[in-house]
Amino acid sequence: MKRLLNKSKFLWMLVAVMTSAIMLSSCNKDELDIQQNYPFEVKVMPVPKGITNGQTVEIRITIQRSGDFKDANYFICYFQYDGQGTLRYYNDAPYMPNDLYPLPQTQFRLYYTSQSTVSQSFDIWISDNFGNEQQVSFEFNSSD
Repeated sequence: MKRLLNKSKFLWMLVAVMTSAIMLSSCNKDELDIQQNYPFEVKVMPVPKGITNGQTVEIRITIQRSGDFKDANYFICYFQYDGQGTLRYYNDAPYMPNDLYPLPQTQFRLYYTSQSTVSQSFDIWISDNFGNEQQVSFEFNSSD
């Protein structure tokens, strides 16, 4: 009788081990989907239409992410194609056109200072480290 009980315990233990092995081996690391790449939108508060030579305009920008990944990094680049002026982040040195600069925050202010008496136009590109990119265009009419 003892021998029969030992055999049934052994069989139950064997079934439990095999069931665990089958269940654990069915997990596949390739099926694990961790999303890091989240598209985003760029929201800009309204800015004045006109600007005078030497005037500085504040541009408030918010990057609205569709998801949150803590290692997402954002960058800014701009190109001015009409008129002359400078663009800077808070009190930092003015940006150089076509250079890429890191953005430390997703909500920030840029300051554009006119350096001409004609209409001015420029584009800003905001991108992330996953290749997503958004373009925002600005046009200021001369008030001089």
